[in-house]
Amino acid sequence: MESAEIRRRWLRFFEERGHTVVPSASLIADDPTLLLINAGMVPFKPYFLGEATPPYKRATSVQKCIRTPDIDEVGKTTRHGTFFQMCGNFSFGDYFKEGAATLAWELLTSSQDAGGYGLDPERLWITVYEDDDEAERIWRDVVGVPPERIQRLGKEENYWDMGVPGPCGPCSEVNYDRGPEFGEAGGPAVNGERYVEIWNLVFMQYVRGPGKGKDYPILGDLPQQNIDTGLGLERLAMILQDVHNMYEIDTSRAVIDKAEELTGVRYGAADHSDVSLRVVSDHMRASVMLIGDGVTPGNEGRGYVLRRIMRRAVRNMKLLGADRPVVGELVDVVISTMGEQYPELVADRKRIESVALAEEARFLKTLKAGTNVLDTAVTEARSAGSGVLPGDKAFLLHDTWGFPIDLTLEMAGEQGLTVDEDGFRRLMKEQRDRAKADAAAKKTGHADLSAYREVADSAGATEFTGYTHTAAESTVVGLLVGGAASPAATEGDEVEVILDRTPFYAEGGGQLADTGRIRLGSGAVVEVRDVQQPVPGVSVHKGVVQVGEVTVGEPAQAAIDVSRRRAIARAHSATHLTHQALRDALGPTAAQAGSENAPGRFRFDFGAPAAVPGGVLGDVEQKINEVLARELDVHAEVMSMEDAKKQGALAEFGEKYGDRVRVVTIGDFSKELCGGTHVHNTAQLGLVKLLGESSIGAGVRRVEALVGVDAYNFLAREHTVVHQLTELLKGRPEELPERISGMLARLKDAEKEIEKFRAEKVLQAAAELAEGARDVGGVALVAARVPDGTAAEDLRKLVLDVRGRIPGDRPAVVALFSVAGGRPVTVIATNEAARERGLKAGDLVRTAAKTLGGGGGGKPDIAQGGGQDPQAVGEAVAAVERGVAEAAA
Repeated sequence: MESAEIRRRWLRFFEERGHTVVPSASLIADDPTLLLINAGMVPFKPYFLGEATPPYKRATSVQKCIRTPDIDEVGKTTRHGTFFQMCGNFSFGDYFKEGAATLAWELLTSSQDAGGYGLDPERLWITVYEDDDEAERIWRDVVGVPPERIQRLGKEENYWDMGVPGPCGPCSEVNYDRGPEFGEAGGPAVNGERYVEIWNLVFMQYVRGPGKGKDYPILGDLPQQNIDTGLGLERLAMILQDVHNMYEIDTSRAVIDKAEELTGVRYGAADHSDVSLRVVSDHMRASVMLIGDGVTPGNEGRGYVLRRIMRRAVRNMKLLGADRPVVGELVDVVISTMGEQYPELVADRKRIESVALAEEARFLKTLKAGTNVLDTAVTEARSAGSGVLPGDKAFLLHDTWGFPIDLTLEMAGEQGLTVDEDGFRRLMKEQRDRAKADAAAKKTGHADLSAYREVADSAGATEFTGYTHTAAESTVVGLLVGGAASPAATEGDEVEVILDRTPFYAEGGGQLADTGRIRLGSGAVVEVRDVQQPVPGVSVHKGVVQVGEVTVGEPAQAAIDVSRRRAIARAHSATHLTHQALRDALGPTAAQAGSENAPGRFRFDFGAPAAVPGGVLGDVEQKINEVLARELDVHAEVMSMEDAKKQGALAEFGEKYGDRVRVVTIGDFSKELCGGTHVHNTAQLGLVKLLGESSIGAGVRRVEALVGVDAYNFLAREHTVVHQLTELLKGRPEELPERISGMLARLKDAEKEIEKFRAEKVLQAAAELAEGARDVGGVALVAARVPDGTAAEDLRKLVLDVRGRIPGDRPAVVALFSVAGGRPVTVIATNEAARERGLKAGDLVRTAAKTLGGGGGGKPDIAQGGGQDPQAVGEAVAAVERGVAEAAA
């Protein structure tokens, strides 16, 4: 049974039994504590935590997931992988243990003709939590599993929680016996390799307290009992397709087959090549799915996860013998095999391929440069008599050149060196700690949300009136000072105010928050500087008490800064127009990848494999402004997601949408899902000026623009500059490009003449330097500092000229130094007679460069180096003299 059919049967089975089919959420987690969705229940987490009310009692999904903690183990074993699909069925206060167990058994054991998976019930084993008598009774007496195939396990194996105080409960696992060829008998308690877990049923019924690991108190029962189950699609496919591991199922094996074809290496021929083939299969599937959900390679967060796994895949293809770019062909196979389950991959094929190809090209380039850096570091370690590559060099290779540590370990090992892994990991930890400290200031974990949840539980969601009103009468229902709930706050306090209704827009969907003031019935005034929604539906107004005292329960009037709101609305509407105009010009691959709408200006990120030509950008700008002149009405409508899709409404990557969505339509030109504020008519925008576009990552470009008065002011300044240039150059505006181009050409010619003159003058010194050669132990040594400003290229020519003037039968070393751009540089050359006496230019240049506070290298006949300390040139000259004397002795 193919993977796509397993997925279809799962969703059909549960839909027929009253479950709402919920499409897989994006891998980009809508959760500040997660980079990526790593479990099937993550999209339902707000319902389990009580942050939101589920719109259904029963739900089912097949969720895309990524897990990376064990990424270094991928391929080395057949159990570890980064990308997987989790089939889940969920109950929110509806059926509980008996319902979950009977549904699972029915689907697994019903014949394939009847729509089930057709597993032999005699090969299914059950584990339950050691104290869960109820679950054991249900499996034994209701489902009919023989007692000898039901095993009790402890808290580590069969008890579930989220790792923080909140819901928890026992779980029950369904395991499949793969037979004696996979090891000894005795059930899953004895052999997890033979008895593979395929389905985990979590029975959420208790509330846990704080504690580490599984050591925490049970505080009581949940208000309602919930079910969260997860079946690994790949594991079930392994059984139904009768293969030994998940790398051999249809969707994974196809990638291995292509890798075999591209490299000529056969899977199963050798352990080391099998590891590489498995890494390629897993990581290419994960990469395609991440790019498909809008992630682009980068150096932090989700982008770094993607970059790391893509580069591991490319590196392993190189280790297998691939001698050309191959990612495009591997991406094509992944899309072909996964496209039936996720049609959006097929529709977005061009963008996915462009992002992947760009990252491959970037890494192949850095792989070559990084190899050179590694070779230099190895040489330096050997010269110092060390057999260990320093941790800071490994970190440099990782951080600057994108070398995974395992690549550095392998390449250093090939040259007989080990790596200071402790030093490397210490530097990595320092970098991560800095990143975590920065991120901690920007996001909130579970522990910080309790105060907001309490307000939400007692007062409900905040009613937003800002679509139609700029002010609202309301009541203070919550107040926080210093992050903790407080009954009152006084003048000067930084506060977080929660109102029952508000006209303030909370930052979201790329739109900045409103600012303004809250005036209390007592006469107190709060200046609102920011508005956020730390939990769904609760708007938190952050600001400072300017006058008086604020108390909970007090009536208030909330009023936004109207001019700021209007400027932001103009920017947001302009963003929609820009999105549509770019898609019209570049095609559907120019999908939105992010935005920021600020007063009078906006930035818009979109997918594109290369820079947008200036002419195309000009056409886009003209089209936008033509739409403004058409005075199109802008209106919003709330509808079902299904209706929005039928109308062709565009959605943003990574955004989470509910069943009911708000669609903003601009005449016959644009239609998007959007919760932001907008103008009523395009004429209100006045003018849109695109300032330019640039790259912000592989396959992602950014347009920045001005709107309304800000755009006018920019053009007015530009006009003033043009007028000043016409006065200076005595020409008309349309003549300026030609005149300035002519001036630059003449300037370039003059610079060439100056450079030629300077080079001739430098080389004239060659004869004088050669004549001044000193005899050091029978070696003609020229070691001197030439005039500062001499470029490295000229210094090299001068060194070779001087060497050529010394008779070839006389050992000669020429070492010249200069300071260019504030940094010292040296070039050293030896002739053949000197090299026969053991004098090598590369060794001497490293001696000089070390004194200069830098590095260098090269060949035995000529080498170049540099450093940071211009004051050390004299000392470096002396160091070379000592080096020659020691070698000549």
